[in-house]
Amino acid sequence: MTTIQERAAHFTALHDDLLVLPNCWDAGSAAVIEATGAPALATSSAAVAWALGRPDGNQLDRDTMLDALRRICAVATVPVSCDIESGFASDDADLAETIAQVIETGVVGVNLEDQVDGTLLPIGDAARRVRVVREAATRAGVDAFYLNARTDSYLLGRADFADTVARAHAYLDAGASGIFVPGTADPEVVKRLTAAIPAPVNVLAGPGAPSVACLRAAGARRISAGSSLAGAILGHLRRATQQLLTDGTYDELAGGMSWAELNALFEQSPPSP
Repeated sequence: MTTIQERAAHFTALHDDLLVLPNCWDAGSAAVIEATGAPALATSSAAVAWALGRPDGNQLDRDTMLDALRRICAVATVPVSCDIESGFASDDADLAETIAQVIETGVVGVNLEDQVDGTLLPIGDAARRVRVVREAATRAGVDAFYLNARTDSYLLGRADFADTVARAHAYLDAGASGIFVPGTADPEVVKRLTAAIPAPVNVLAGPGAPSVACLRAAGARRISAGSSLAGAILGHLRRATQQLLTDGTYDELAGGMSWAELNALFEQSPPSP
């Protein structure tokens, strides 16, 4: 069995080319995604929250999120990264504790946001939090821990290129491994961002976004589906249920994985906590 440091180093190396991450939210989705050949897994905070009957946006408590991570890591054999939103923490000590406990689950990287409740943190405060995460990972003995620092200027509608780049450089100086810029998948913007940021840039993609090949050409080194995969699955669930209840037919149930296929994914898995 590889150590968490080795898994973290492997996950980091996957960013040398282009890493495409179809985000998971529970043990079942993690197992199915890995079985398709995904080289790594990443959680979507929104999808995890929805699976647990909660809204997205820092609504989950840390222990609930950690329980979900343990179940995912129990079935995964590839590296797992997780979205910790703004860190499930009220101060730096709490944030460091979040990282220590996340690493104990077997996770090898995190996404850390630089906004809280729709407001961007001052750049100095956000960079300090990045440093707290890096130092906590180092204390835990995982120097290769992948810290994907997320900056939300575009996501919040500000689309401030200069501020995004300044934040990216500050976060990298503080110990970030890569920079996540959700809110734009415009190839020209991505090309400018990747030229200005000396680290892997993560793009959030979904319906209507340019193809993976196009984003690769623009310089993206990580593409995340975010919550869109969970949204697609739940949307199909709604369509299938409506058809069953209204038409009494089953076309929307066709093409799914069989009982045997799904059961086989978990026959060798250890029991979830």
